[in-house]
Amino acid sequence: MANRFILNETSYHGKGAIKEIPAEVKARGLSKALVCSDPDLLKFGVTQKVTSELDAAGLAYEIYSDIKANPTIENVQSGVDAFHKAGADYIIAIGGGSSMDTAKAIGIIAANPEYADVRSLEGAVPTKNPSKPIIAVPTTAGTAAEVTINYVITDVEKNRKFVCVDPHDIPVVAVVDPDMMASMPKGLTAATGMDALTHAIEGYITKGAWELSDMFHLKAIEIIAKSLRGAVNNTPEGREGMALGQYIAGMGFSNVGLGIVHSMAHGLSALYDTPHGVACAIILPTGLEYNKPVAGKRYRAIAQAMGVEGLDQMTDDQAADAAIAAVKQLSQDVGIPQNLHGILKEEDVQFLSQSAFADACCPGNPRDTSEEEIAGLYRSLL
Repeated sequence: MANRFILNETSYHGKGAIKEIPAEVKARGLSKALVCSDPDLLKFGVTQKVTSELDAAGLAYEIYSDIKANPTIENVQSGVDAFHKAGADYIIAIGGGSSMDTAKAIGIIAANPEYADVRSLEGAVPTKNPSKPIIAVPTTAGTAAEVTINYVITDVEKNRKFVCVDPHDIPVVAVVDPDMMASMPKGLTAATGMDALTHAIEGYITKGAWELSDMFHLKAIEIIAKSLRGAVNNTPEGREGMALGQYIAGMGFSNVGLGIVHSMAHGLSALYDTPHGVACAIILPTGLEYNKPVAGKRYRAIAQAMGVEGLDQMTDDQAADAAIAAVKQLSQDVGIPQNLHGILKEEDVQFLSQSAFADACCPGNPRDTSEEEIAGLYRSLL
């Protein structure tokens, strides 16, 4: 079977990269943008960094900001209406995963109106047409939504998140500018950074992993492990490292899938509005312990990428434990809670386990699982 790999048509990296946006818009013959960005980014002037470039170049746009931290079906539906009313022909998504996931769903439905029922986009759906062109500008170093073929929408009515996987949704241009991430508070930097680490580690051990994806994931683990503490302290080196590391992780996992850490985290975000990166960070060590009987031999490379010393003298089992310990230490160093106490409620475990088992990320887990085993993992974190 052939292994497929899909990436952006174009990506820009480094300080000042947003200045390349007007030239890309003009080169592609685009006329008017719907700028998708959340209210806080508008309030604090982050979105304006990009719109100022559009203004200077005389490019037309309208802003859409009805976007929540875990974007909902309603956010998408009103965004599709805004796209059409604006007479837009492309989207600029500015923000974290929430803005970009909303933009992806809007772009797909605008180009494929038969999927106007947002729920119909769940899973791997064979849409006919590419999304309306999206230029994605991340303001967090974590989700890598600017380079992935995935997006996640919250179904408020059913208290669940659903994952959409569609090669047609990938942004045509990614603009990864660390200056756009400089205003992230420490807590958000830590959470999104641990999400990026989870992408890299789960992508490295998923059933679909192979040599090309391994290259991206191991390099991402290395960069993130070296950069996240500095990024949380807002050092330029840390910010720049995380901007690149999270993107490289996205290049990998978008093409090979994830595992139960993400499927379990999705339910916590949908039910309790827990920040996705926090949920991933709390669950990741437990997920690694659970998957060790099947994927443990791969953990030596993870430990090496994280800078663990003395690996040559360790057995595979010791190296695996060292990798898990390094993940726990990094999470602790950046201020992530160590368990789900105060978040998870026992009465919700069964529902969450069912949701996680049905989640699109679950089949990629290296160890076959069940609702009962997932429930046990949740309870171990109470």
